[in-house]
Amino acid sequence: MTNTLNGAEAMVRMLEAHGVQHIFGLCGDTTLPFYDAMHRLTHGITHVLTRDERSATYMADAYSRVTGRAGVCEGPSGGGATYILPGLIEASESSYAVLGITTDISVSSYGKYPLTEVDQEALMRPLTKWNTVIRRADHIPRMVRAAFRSMTTGRPGSSHLGLPYDIQYEPVDTDDIWADPHLQNYPAYPAAPEPGAVEAALDAILSAKDPLIVCGGGLVIAGAMAELDRLATRLDIPVATSISGQGSLADTHPNCLGVVGSNGGTDETWELMQAADLIVFMGCRAGSTTTARWEAPGPGARIVHFDSDPMVVGANYRTEVAVVADLGLALQQVNAELDRRAQGTGTFGGAAAISEIKARKFAIFDRLAASTDRPIRPERVINALMKVLPEDATVLSDPGTSCPYYSAYFSQKRAGRYFITNRAHGALGYALSAALGAWYGRPQSKIVAMMGDGSFGFTCGELETICRARAPITYVVFSNASFGWIKASQHADTEARYYNVDFDRTDQAAVAAAYGVKSWRVEDPEQLESVLTQAVGHDGPTLVDIVCQPLEQANAPVRRWMG
Repeated sequence: MTNTLNGAEAMVRMLEAHGVQHIFGLCGDTTLPFYDAMHRLTHGITHVLTRDERSATYMADAYSRVTGRAGVCEGPSGGGATYILPGLIEASESSYAVLGITTDISVSSYGKYPLTEVDQEALMRPLTKWNTVIRRADHIPRMVRAAFRSMTTGRPGSSHLGLPYDIQYEPVDTDDIWADPHLQNYPAYPAAPEPGAVEAALDAILSAKDPLIVCGGGLVIAGAMAELDRLATRLDIPVATSISGQGSLADTHPNCLGVVGSNGGTDETWELMQAADLIVFMGCRAGSTTTARWEAPGPGARIVHFDSDPMVVGANYRTEVAVVADLGLALQQVNAELDRRAQGTGTFGGAAAISEIKARKFAIFDRLAASTDRPIRPERVINALMKVLPEDATVLSDPGTSCPYYSAYFSQKRAGRYFITNRAHGALGYALSAALGAWYGRPQSKIVAMMGDGSFGFTCGELETICRARAPITYVVFSNASFGWIKASQHADTEARYYNVDFDRTDQAAVAAAYGVKSWRVEDPEQLESVLTQAVGHDGPTLVDIVCQPLEQANAPVRRWMG
């Protein structure tokens, strides 16, 4: 006799088979069978109830970034499906594996105008790497395997599964409940370079006078930090990063220039980008931010490009040599070829050039970070965080005020993904909820989330979720009573004609305290370090609301506002 599960039970077992340990989600009518299966079955999965489907997806995204495993989120039909979209497109465009499961109305009611009907497959198609609405229960195991295979191989991305209500009750053969263990982590099934590509790339690099490596997030995703360290050290070649590429080398590494580009880069770091006669992009798409809208590399620069995605290579620059492969495998081969050639150290003098550039950059920063101005300067906040955070802290930021300051000036002492920000689409409200996903994925690390007061208003309801989880996350709010990025852009682009960017000042500390978060409001710069020390050391959720200098009055490291 064939053993069977119902469709909801089969979904739980398939997630379990793929090594899923956490699911972030929000209940709804169409989710009832799935929740009942989660409740009745014995499994090792923790379900985290959120207050918003967007937050569930952001949590899954950050969880994926710190664990190297697929993050999983779920939500109900109708509004739940539409709310879950922002996180899925962010994960897909940022190359992180996130599975969104949206339960749906019954297949038998399609086209009959039932409540919450929406064509989920059409809705998700342009925003995910892979997507389907399952219309037969016996397809569930195969579709889950396909979703994980898509998310974790090649360039990682998000997948979506629609799970209609009626098929959650239909039978599934238990013999089909199995998973490929390689897909529990990513990148899965990494591809090696084609023969000759690495040798050609090295020949090009060694023929240059002033080469520069520019790393994007792909290098950290591939876990290629140690191989990059070995390459950069032995050739003494400078290494810059995009914001997403931070952590490719520790910021304290002598060959780490830091972030370049129009956001988080500075005039000092930009000098090497402009001077380079050969740019080596590694896991970097050479998009608008890193290149300051393609201001550099200039027309005469030579390009070598390492990436796992062939669509990226040559998209923006004519490429002299392409190495289409997993970055870890590619750099292993680069170092092995240098070993074969007996290539030593000291080729390009990158460390000396970087030391001089950083000295000039941080002379400016140190002066501003010591300021006793009120409202408090953002530089002073970053400097205080550098003093009080442990070396293995994981810091998240929304893309507003805090992001360029952190990217430009925070000195991360470890390589790896210790800074997380949603750079692909830049939705506000990301960091507050994503921090909980990071904590579930890396509970031994101190988690800190930074945001503006505009961002705080998007998802502050998740503070209840944080308190319910008893997660010792510290939130730092840069409060300037405006959507500061847009106001600064109006200052720079429209001659300070401000329109509809200001809102009433709110006491974020009082809001957080109402949820049960231990909170402080800081207006005096002399109190900042002491308060942050208390907040970071507290064994529970904390929030520090800092009344900050408005961005339009600041010296933010954003090229379009400078000069």
